[in-house]
Amino acid sequence: MRLYPVKLQDQLQQQLLPGYLVSGDEPLLVQECADAIRAAARAGGCSEREVIEASGRDFDWQVILQSAGNLSLFADRRLLEIRLPSGKPGTEGSKALQEYLEVASPDDVLLIVAGKIDKQSTNSKWYKALDKAGATLQLWPIDARELPRWLQQRVVAAGMQIDRDAVQLLAERVEGNLLAAVQEVEKLKLLAADGHITAETVTEGVLDSARYNLFDMVDTALAGNARDSLRKLQGLRGEGTEPPVILWALAREVRTLFDARQDCEGGSNPQQALSARRVWKNRMGIMQAALKRHDADSMAALLQQLLATDASIKGYGPGNPWHRLESLVLNIATARPVTTANSTG
Repeated sequence: MRLYPVKLQDQLQQQLLPGYLVSGDEPLLVQECADAIRAAARAGGCSEREVIEASGRDFDWQVILQSAGNLSLFADRRLLEIRLPSGKPGTEGSKALQEYLEVASPDDVLLIVAGKIDKQSTNSKWYKALDKAGATLQLWPIDARELPRWLQQRVVAAGMQIDRDAVQLLAERVEGNLLAAVQEVEKLKLLAADGHITAETVTEGVLDSARYNLFDMVDTALAGNARDSLRKLQGLRGEGTEPPVILWALAREVRTLFDARQDCEGGSNPQQALSARRVWKNRMGIMQAALKRHDADSMAALLQQLLATDASIKGYGPGNPWHRLESLVLNIATARPVTTANSTG
């Protein structure tokens, strides 16, 4: 049966099914659902857990059938966890999974933790067999529109209350990074002594958590202050902030500006274009300034810089990641391509 994450706990309390498939490309949601199933399995008597990494072309799917035939001398029930990053077991894997479901002990529990599964795979025999024998959970990323409600639910679950403007501000700062969102909620539990989170609480706790703040650096660049944004970038480097985190924050704003610029080219005014992308009202001024500073050509150049910087960070593109980040920040602030010897070295 198809199961939704919000219904998982209720289902686990009612009955422990023979098999579960948890799939998606949002690490936090996948981890939390898989953890809930593992905990229920332990509570249900699965005192033994076997983990199989089903990745690579050379993986032998007969391993899981051998596992089904191995009787444990110490555990009444067993949890077999198969990790399938690709989300596709292939022909041999499909046959093996179907056979496993037929021959496995009814007392054992199968948990498959997989990457994103496409629509075609949901019509495959192995997927349908697991859906019939147990439950399938497909997890989707939390988009910008859903994020405030998701954050509010997390805050309430943590025993706190949060003002509407505070949750909007928090969502603005952690969009696209649910792991960071959970960490910030935990931090706010310590800062909100009375359990009430205001916009001021979020500003003090989330935005000013470091002497050189990531989001402050981004806003400074958007405002057009090249010198200060570069100084703050160097400060982040000195405090050990990793390049992928900085690129994530910059890329989010550049993509927003790129989409808004396209709307402006189509006749929308800047405020309308930014409002359509849920830009928080307190940031409307700096975003409008950046949008006025950048035309369609400079926005296209920024997107190319993002790709080049990402390639450099991941090691398959030329250039020093920090030098590329410096060029990207300065280009955001000035709307002029920054070419230095260090930007590609």
